[in-house]
Amino acid sequence: MKRYLSTPRAGVIAVTLLATLMGGGQDGLMTSAYAAGKSKQIELLDRGLFAFKSSKHVFLSWRLFATDPENIAFNLYRDGQLINPSPLSTTTNFIDPDGKADSTYAIRPVIKGVEGKEDVAKSVLSGQRYQSIPLKKPADGVTPKGDTYSYGVNDGSVGDLDGDREYEYVIKWAPSNSKDNAHSGYTGNVYIDAYKQDGTRLWRIDLGRNIRSGAHYNDFIVYDLDGDGKAEVMMKTADGTVDGTGKVIGNSQADYRSNNGYILTGPEYLTVFNGQTGKAMATVDYLPERGDVCGWGDCYGNRVDRFLAGVAYLDGERPSAVFSRGYYRRAVVVAWDWRNGKLTKRWTYDSGTAGDVLNTAYGQGAHHLRTGDADGDGKDDIIFGAATIGSNGKLLNSTGLGHGDALHFGVLDPSRAGKQVFMVHESASQYGNNAMEMHDAATGKILWGYSNGSGGDNGRGVCMDVDPAHLGVECWSSQGGLFNAKGERISDKKPSQINFAIWWDGDLLRETWDRATIDKWIPAKEKTERVFSAYTYNSGTWINGTKATPVLSADLFGDWREEFIIPKSDSSELQIFSTTSETTYRMPTLMHDPAYRTQVAAQNAGYNQPPHTSFYLGEGMTFPVKWESVYTVPK
Repeated sequence: MKRYLSTPRAGVIAVTLLATLMGGGQDGLMTSAYAAGKSKQIELLDRGLFAFKSSKHVFLSWRLFATDPENIAFNLYRDGQLINPSPLSTTTNFIDPDGKADSTYAIRPVIKGVEGKEDVAKSVLSGQRYQSIPLKKPADGVTPKGDTYSYGVNDGSVGDLDGDREYEYVIKWAPSNSKDNAHSGYTGNVYIDAYKQDGTRLWRIDLGRNIRSGAHYNDFIVYDLDGDGKAEVMMKTADGTVDGTGKVIGNSQADYRSNNGYILTGPEYLTVFNGQTGKAMATVDYLPERGDVCGWGDCYGNRVDRFLAGVAYLDGERPSAVFSRGYYRRAVVVAWDWRNGKLTKRWTYDSGTAGDVLNTAYGQGAHHLRTGDADGDGKDDIIFGAATIGSNGKLLNSTGLGHGDALHFGVLDPSRAGKQVFMVHESASQYGNNAMEMHDAATGKILWGYSNGSGGDNGRGVCMDVDPAHLGVECWSSQGGLFNAKGERISDKKPSQINFAIWWDGDLLRETWDRATIDKWIPAKEKTERVFSAYTYNSGTWINGTKATPVLSADLFGDWREEFIIPKSDSSELQIFSTTSETTYRMPTLMHDPAYRTQVAAQNAGYNQPPHTSFYLGEGMTFPVKWESVYTVPK
């Protein structure tokens, strides 16, 4: 069985040429894509070589690119000396029994016996289990009522901000008095920082007093929207926001906070920041405007300020930004393009007022959104919860089952054509017998559902492949047991962890991530067993309270498996953990799968959710997988 994934989408001819090995493309590879349809823009990355020294050996892993030819192999060098007897062609990890803590490693691609350029040399991670990024914590503050607050690390994202082919880290600093929209009170300012791997802070953005702090207020995206090889940062701003160069947006003296802390007057903006400098490059009015506060479902400021954000390839080739307002009642989604130094609106979807629930997104939103190709036309859609907005800004479908807290989208049942959506729901008067359900992404047709009859809010739910005996993912929620992708209950028991997922060990199954621990479901025992505990290393912790999520989880470097980022308990550093287990499976970095990459970009929005790939990644998957046709930027 071939264990690599690099076949283009059907209908696409991908031509890969060996360049002069003096430059061009990645590691001397020049890649061009000629398509009957379109290819999608992805990042130009380095090999992400990772080296970790254990008591016995040095573990190494590196990236395979989606643009690599299938016959690519690799040579590894330690301190300038070749250490593999023949080019490595079946895996992207390696055990070096002779590696030392002070060794330096480098990697070179090999194609048809010809060795390419060396990638950036890497030193060995030794003496601690994680990579550390030291942070500069904001100073404590005092509210207008005299209450003090401090700061802690909250959600994060990544992007190549300066064009060096390495990820930089963008994090949100949340004050200790952050609020859910339902609760009144002042909050401190929100800060957004960008750091390089060595701890160098590139910039700090102060969102100012007129942006309230909370999980539903402060969504941001980090993505190369214009294809110049450097990621932009985009978020909602207001009068008094200070960009990374110290320049104030709007009126620096304005204060629109009411005496109960809500901000229901004053202008609202959407700003694109330069990822390298933090400079505000374009600012427009945030759409939709709040208008009549009562028109969003209440009059005190809760539902009017429910925001989400994401990235979608709406034209099938280049990424667009997506920002929204409202989901409990009225829901409005606006798509934006950042091209040639201009921010322009692509389209607006507005649910308007209540109507036929099967023909509107009114009241159908979730606390998160997903993006990807739901209907197979090569263009991304926005899975907004129980309703999906098409790439053209028009409603694609709606189940009518209403709002919910958790949302998953991908090839969840590979025995079916297309993709599926799994969602849990809040109100029994809307969901009926479908407190959790899976539906067809293209049509909204309910494939299966379950309710225990309690009539309550089903507030947690996840899908991941944890049982190799059943093709596809397994799903579980706050209600019921463990279900396979067909909706069959396969166990009355289930993992107690219902928050996050991670591909961590060497097989194709996914593990649970909860409260900085990783657990694996053991079907024969009908229980989970601990695989890894990050909190035992230098006071690492988690964020977002009972949601218990990482700052970010994604395939950040090394082979295709996922890393996770957590803060030290005093927020003095970020801790980045990566697996050190071998795997025999070889596939491109998941960050070169546009669907996965955009879900990583939206991970911080609302209630954080783990990303899914555009193909089925799990036990029983087909090799080679049909990978979407992609090209790197800058070309």
